[in-house]
Amino acid sequence: MIASLPMYARPSNRAAHDAFWALIRDGLRARQIAAPDGLDHDIDYQDGWQRPDLVLGHICNLPYRARFRGKVTLIGASDYGLPGCAPGYYNSVLIARRPGKPRDFAERFACNDLLSNSGYGVPQQWAVAKGFTLNAMQITGSHRASIAAVAEGIADMAAIDAQAWRIECAENADTRSLHVIGHTHTTPGMTFITRKDQDPAPYFAAIKTAIHALTRDDQSALGLRDIIALPKIAYDIPLPPMPQAIRT
Repeated sequence: MIASLPMYARPSNRAAHDAFWALIRDGLRARQIAAPDGLDHDIDYQDGWQRPDLVLGHICNLPYRARFRGKVTLIGASDYGLPGCAPGYYNSVLIARRPGKPRDFAERFACNDLLSNSGYGVPQQWAVAKGFTLNAMQITGSHRASIAAVAEGIADMAAIDAQAWRIECAENADTRSLHVIGHTHTTPGMTFITRKDQDPAPYFAAIKTAIHALTRDDQSALGLRDIIALPKIAYDIPLPPMPQAIRT
């Protein structure tokens, strides 16, 4: 059995994630669902999502749509109370070294990963809808590295998950030299999943109860407000360009 919550994991919030999992674990066991004692903090997130013994995971909606639809059970979307976002949704923050319009910075764009919804999928679709494309991508490997690429002048713009940006603004001095120049449209936020062919209801109930049982300090560290049951149609979003990046 494995449980992993990797999407906003940081050393600064590991204890809060562990406390959150302990509450979920006990709630699952009370509902007759076997659950591991602790989170696996070391497994690669994609390896975790495809494990046949996955008890709980946390997935970005682009890899879900591109690779894992039909292979896992959706439980519910995370709600971080982000400005301008409906419950269970999030967007991307567009950053640059100076104020301006996003199309002015589109020739040197940095993204964390081609399978990142917030770093690649949504900003590409948003830009196309605005009449331009994001070019000459620097693939950085993480949102923090994308922030550094813009701060250091390696790239002119990047798109950062709004919750990740909130965390980085509290922890990363590079953010102080950058400007928010726009926001993308919203899509379903990071989504809790379990292995295929499970009833999501008891998992949803255990997670919701755990969120509202967190201490004030742990809730502040995680930023998590609620879990939202979005309709499956909410995930029916076209895949972004460069299909070679999202082979199934």
